[in-house]
Amino acid sequence: MRSLLLFFFALCSPLFAASRPPNIVFILADDFGYGDLGCMGCQDIATPHIDSLARDGVKFTDFYANAPVCTPTRAGFITGRWQQRFGLEFAFGYQVEQLRRVKGEWVPEPDMHALGLPLSEVTLATKLKAAGYTTGAFGKWHLGYADKYNPVMRGFDEYFGELLGHADYYKHAYFDGTYALRDGLEPVKLEGYFTDLVNDRAAKFIRDNQSKPFFLYVPHLAVHAPFQPPDAPETPMVTKASMLTGSRAIYKAMVERIDDGVGMILAELEKSGLADNTLVVFSSDNGGERWASNRPLFHHKATLWEGGIRVPCVMRWPAKLPKGKVTSQMAITMDLHATFLKMAGAEAHTPADKPLDGIDLMPLLTGDAKPVDRTFYWRMDRSSRKQKAIRHGKWKYINDGNSMDLLFNLETDISEHTNLGYQHPDVVTDIKERLKTWEAEMDASDREIWVK
Repeated sequence: MRSLLLFFFALCSPLFAASRPPNIVFILADDFGYGDLGCMGCQDIATPHIDSLARDGVKFTDFYANAPVCTPTRAGFITGRWQQRFGLEFAFGYQVEQLRRVKGEWVPEPDMHALGLPLSEVTLATKLKAAGYTTGAFGKWHLGYADKYNPVMRGFDEYFGELLGHADYYKHAYFDGTYALRDGLEPVKLEGYFTDLVNDRAAKFIRDNQSKPFFLYVPHLAVHAPFQPPDAPETPMVTKASMLTGSRAIYKAMVERIDDGVGMILAELEKSGLADNTLVVFSSDNGGERWASNRPLFHHKATLWEGGIRVPCVMRWPAKLPKGKVTSQMAITMDLHATFLKMAGAEAHTPADKPLDGIDLMPLLTGDAKPVDRTFYWRMDRSSRKQKAIRHGKWKYINDGNSMDLLFNLETDISEHTNLGYQHPDVVTDIKERLKTWEAEMDASDREIWVK
């Protein structure tokens, strides 16, 4: 009888999975190079599991992060909105410039751990949970250190990970001793390499949550500094001086451990019969840093050149997406919020006063529709670095340091080598006017904090 029941379940589980809303898995790497996947041409790093998402699904060539650093991109994803609307324009940390609005004036906030994603913003997890999803997040949060900003207070049923922007992969603390590891709201002392701990919890979440549709968010710390390899627990505690010490070989080992985790997730989905009805997405929160390869793009993280903001993105959903499709459709991190909501039938849970800025990508991926022109905006307004950039169709405009207007045709010059501004002054004028209008809209928002 038991054998018959197991046989019946095996036959019916794919039908059961297809009859309910799809599961959603989003794996977000940190500081991952545009050219560091096998499916993007990498030769020295093995990423077979991530590459399989491209082989069995869709690969983007023109996917962008909401920002060139961690916090604002993650905020753009979790809210589905331009992060400038609520003041998160740079990454939380000891180098950030952060202010509060007090009686109409911007006043510096000296406590580096005081601010977080404003509580007035409604997260993707909150919306999906209201639609009947089980929600879990495992990895680097970086949207607030205080308990009130913890993922379990922002719509996630489960959270395990590190709250800060980066910490020692083995000691789970910042170099000043601030302890970052949490299981829900509780500080937890565990041994092990952080990427391995995250991979294990993500796989366990799938095993434990098969009766309802689920949203699994896996925002890795890797391959952010400190550059510490797996399987080396004797590695000394990171210091301010050693934070950026590393090598391409260490970076390679860190990337491959992320790929191992993707393999664990895919294996659990297959084992449970949920693979066909699960969307799995892999991307990065910004461009690669010093040990990464962003080829053929120019520059790196923390800049608005292509190497700082164009990132890899691959996705697989066997029930809906074509296999092996490569698309040049422009897309951006916050589009994933809108896409996931639409898949889940949860659009009604978006407040009317906080409309989404991203779009549902599925209609552009499931058929033969040609890519549509879109306009994306970025800015950095720090005391030490001021940049503005726009991608409008094939055109990329950048002003780096208020020095001069630069215009590139990315269809023919992906590496941003040849300034065409003097040949197309009308395009420059149009783009600058678009930027001015966008900035005016962002700056008119009723934000209470400003992190830059």
